Amino acid sequence: MKPVYLDNAATTPMDPEVVQAMIPYMETHFGNPSSSHSFGRKTKTAIEQARRKIAGLLNCSPSEICFTSGGTEADNLAICSAVKDLGCKRIITTHIEHSAVIKTAANMSDLGLAKVVHVDLLENGHVDLAHLEELLTNGEGKALVSLMHGNNEIANILPLEEVNALCKANGALFHSDTVQTMGHYQFDMKSLPIDFITCAAHKLHGPKGIGFLYINKNLKIKPLIVGGGQERQLRGGTENLYGIIGLAKALEIANRDITEHQNQVSALKQHMISRCINEIPGTEFNGDCVSKDSLYTVLNVTFPPCENAGMMLFLLDLEGVACSGGSACSSGAAKGSHVLESIHAIREGRASLRFSFSRFTSIECVDYAVDKVKELCAIEELV
Repeated sequence: MKPVYLDNAATTPMDPEVVQAMIPYMETHFGNPSSSHSFGRKTKTAIEQARRKIAGLLNCSPSEICFTSGGTEADNLAICSAVKDLGCKRIITTHIEHSAVIKTAANMSDLGLAKVVHVDLLENGHVDLAHLEELLTNGEGKALVSLMHGNNEIANILPLEEVNALCKANGALFHSDTVQTMGHYQFDMKSLPIDFITCAAHKLHGPKGIGFLYINKNLKIKPLIVGGGQERQLRGGTENLYGIIGLAKALEIANRDITEHQNQVSALKQHMISRCINEIPGTEFNGDCVSKDSLYTVLNVTFPPCENAGMMLFLLDLEGVACSGGSACSSGAAKGSHVLESIHAIREGRASLRFSFSRFTSIECVDYAVDKVKELCAIEELV
């Protein structure tokens, strides 16, 4: 069998339709969007059409979309701007956020610009909303709440409406890293006026190196990257033209097929859960990833003790199965998953792996992966 890819939370394969949409802007339409001649005007028009398309899909104003190099830059821009430009003196977050949030918040603290406060987590990894309300009510100074919508490792989903209401009631700003959920769930920014949300195209079958930050139109911020006046003075530098085209096309495709996508991928996840429970005794699942309300693209599994536990990820790779032990952005670190550590889910002598699915994943891929895990766990078929 050809190699099996089950690491879609790290990155997704590009959709062929996206590639085709990008090609003309690599081969023919090459003008600098800031140039005033016809070559530049054509590409500038294409960028603004892409911005309007994205805004239409999110039901927001085109002026609220700022293109970035991806989710990390978008998170940085949101957090730094909230502190430096919008008067936030506290950053309320958790220990299980993406490193782009954790490290940016820590940087603001190291510079003496804001205090970082961590909201408690429930046993299953969900945010303790009662503690969040307590922090918002009793803390001093304007707060930025930065909580991810869908956790990239344990699949927990944050109730955006409830958190947004708490923030608004207490005069706090709300930033949600929506990198794992953009293109997988529908967003209506008119009915849910969050202050900042983020996107990275490569998480939804678009190109790498492009994303956006949604910035509520009531907020006035300054750029992190200065230079030219691109992105309505919010981000200097010549635009990633073909990346922007690819991002808009990827989000269009995702929203066009979103219900079918959800049903298809959810069925794959449930199939893997069922096989693991029935065929690999002692399997456990981390966070709230088996709930019907969890992020349907991610499954985090702890397998029973076996002599291959410490090498499971490597041995699966040798068998042609690509999965992960945590976030791709921290995979080179010697330390294990900070998310599993924070919810006390690291178990000595047992492998904990993240499998993540996309609409290009087949049931044959899932079955092959489970079969290989069974072999490595030395699970014998009953005769």
